[in-house]
Amino acid sequence: MGVSSIDDVLGQVRSGALKQYLTECEKKHEKLEDEIQTLLEKYHDDGKEPNPIAKGMSWIKTNMKMGIDDSDQTIADLMTDGCNMGVKSLNRYLNQYKAADEVSRDIAKRLIDLEEQLAVDIRKFL
Repeated sequence: MGVSSIDDVLGQVRSGALKQYLTECEKKHEKLEDEIQTLLEKYHDDGKEPNPIAKGMSWIKTNMKMGIDDSDQTIADLMTDGCNMGVKSLNRYLNQYKAADEVSRDIAKRLIDLEEQLAVDIRKFL
């Protein structure tokens, strides 16, 4: 959901610095996505798509907020909320699946770090 959330707002970002933070984060997400896909193939697993209700609610929230105020501040607020939800979910999964292999856990931890760093980096736009 991280990549699609960034894609939803990237075209409306005004600040070059904010656009750079989001673009770099998106590239890092895509790199992790490739690693995850390789791991899923190794385990002969198709993975799963994000919950369609969560995805739909995220899209509605983004479009409603951006329709009211399409400022960089709104974008930073939406991205921060998304990062926080992602960190919360990923930590929940790490706690729930303690027996997961170390490679999978490492990817989850790196994704958590990525989300936490983006939230810190874009605070100045709030």
